[in-house]
Amino acid sequence: MAKGKWFSWGKKKDTEPEDINAGQADSNTDMNNEAGNETDIETNEPADAQPEQDTAGKPRTGFFEKLMGGLKKTRESITQKIDQVLVSLGKVDEELFEELEEILITADMGMETSLKIISELREKVKKEKIADPGGVRQAIRDIITEKLTDKNTSLKLDTKPSVIVVIGVNGVGKTTSIGKIAHWLRSEGKKVTIAAADTFRAAAIDQLEIWAKRAGADIIKHSEGSDPSAVVFDAINHCKSKGADVLICDTAGRLHTKKNLMEELKKIFRIIKRELPDADMETLLVLDATTGQNAVSQARTFSEVSELTGIVLTKLDGTAKGGIIVSIKSELDVPVKFIGVGEQMDDLQPFNPAEFASALFGGD
Repeated sequence: MAKGKWFSWGKKKDTEPEDINAGQADSNTDMNNEAGNETDIETNEPADAQPEQDTAGKPRTGFFEKLMGGLKKTRESITQKIDQVLVSLGKVDEELFEELEEILITADMGMETSLKIISELREKVKKEKIADPGGVRQAIRDIITEKLTDKNTSLKLDTKPSVIVVIGVNGVGKTTSIGKIAHWLRSEGKKVTIAAADTFRAAAIDQLEIWAKRAGADIIKHSEGSDPSAVVFDAINHCKSKGADVLICDTAGRLHTKKNLMEELKKIFRIIKRELPDADMETLLVLDATTGQNAVSQARTFSEVSELTGIVLTKLDGTAKGGIIVSIKSELDVPVKFIGVGEQMDDLQPFNPAEFASALFGGD
């Protein structure tokens, strides 16, 4: 992915003074006329937070159990139906392929992805001379795992500071995802700052402040209605002065039809690029798994106007439509980086394709 591609939008031949001094300029004009608009910095450090003592093994074991439980509805929608068809038909023929194709389509894997999987299954069965239902089941699992696998599944946050920009429409779990990602980064020993740049939605700043406190992350905020880019500008300066490892930027819930919000997002990215030109940056789109193919449509829309580096898929525990995770990766080639299967702080974890496939097929 070409570095800096984000920032080709609307660039002028030279510099853009309004962006270079966004925090200062905006603070000295519109925002100075409002009493509560100066930058508010909160430093949060839970007394019991000892991230360096966390181990990778224990949380992953517990999370796999939660993943197994969270995928129960999806497993019933996909895997159990596949097993029923394999048992009832008992032989590998065209009728079996047609039945499997229908199961995948109705499980929200989408028409295009389902057709691809069955096409690859036909080839695999023919090439490997698979003649028993058990072999077909394993072949489907291998194909799904391969489609979900991506070398860029992990976050790339090697610079100090690195930046994560979180985008998505309202209602998908964006604020809670930011808090949980901050918590996960803290458990990895990272010093985290959150920029409360969703200044448009009522109570967004207050909600994020609660999550930042729970996660033990600093939060930079202005008053509601302030310039989001000014918040990001001040947050960057805070990270530089305090030696933060990661800056997470919240953004307003936006649809591609809301031009003013999209323009504001572009401005945020220009400021990040200018102030931290060499920083690693992740752009994560939060999607709600319960919306099924609508989530795929959202991902497609956002990928057309922005260079996404990953997906955060929430609410997998409340839906039978978990198959969309395969559809998103297959059709858009955007890696899933986090999945959520519950409401607890550690119920959002980095995505592991092999673990997901294992949980989807019953842990065998």
